[in-house]
Amino acid sequence: MASMAATPSIYSHYNNKYKNKAFNQKISTVSRIVLSQSQQSDNQSDNQIPRREIILRSSELAVIGAIFSFSGKKPDYLGVQKNPPALALCPATKNCVSTSENVSDLTHYTPPWNYNGGRNRKKPVTREVAMEELLQVIKSTKPDKFTPKIVEKKDDYVRVEYESLILGFVDDVEFWFPPGKNSIVEYRSASRIGSFDFDVNRKRIKALRQELEKKGWASEETF
Repeated sequence: MASMAATPSIYSHYNNKYKNKAFNQKISTVSRIVLSQSQQSDNQSDNQIPRREIILRSSELAVIGAIFSFSGKKPDYLGVQKNPPALALCPATKNCVSTSENVSDLTHYTPPWNYNGGRNRKKPVTREVAMEELLQVIKSTKPDKFTPKIVEKKDDYVRVEYESLILGFVDDVEFWFPPGKNSIVEYRSASRIGSFDFDVNRKRIKALRQELEKKGWASEETF
């Protein structure tokens, strides 16, 4: 009888031991992921977290993304620069494209757009009409499944924040209609953190341009 009475406690002991072991294994897995990302960050300048290197194939990464913020801080130099009037240049990292760059910079340069230069444009439109077309395309086009959010809008300028679905990475994208009658639109697309982006910013700009071409826009040059 004493032996039978002890049996439940023995099972309970081994059951709790197994559960604790499984729980510790999960904690260890998450800890290794955090440590790995921290070690990668130490190898980057300014402790930047590498962009797009994290492959979202485990629930542990989703949990980490919910706890920690990877949005980064909005750069102070966004907007139209004064001397000379233009959008900002790109940093040395490979996660930015801008029409302000030198044409010889194949890593960062992309050509401006002409909203009256496309084959589908039968009659020239005003800047106001072109701005509405741009806003429509921004809202309806989601390259790389990043969610666009228009955070600033003026008569000649638009800034959009593109945020990734799970970890919340944020890219800043700007569009500027310079003064004049040449129908030109300058733009800049850049990641806030990291050193490279697997051409996500360049592909985003290309996707937006292809949608705008349907409305009569065109690139000033070929890529």
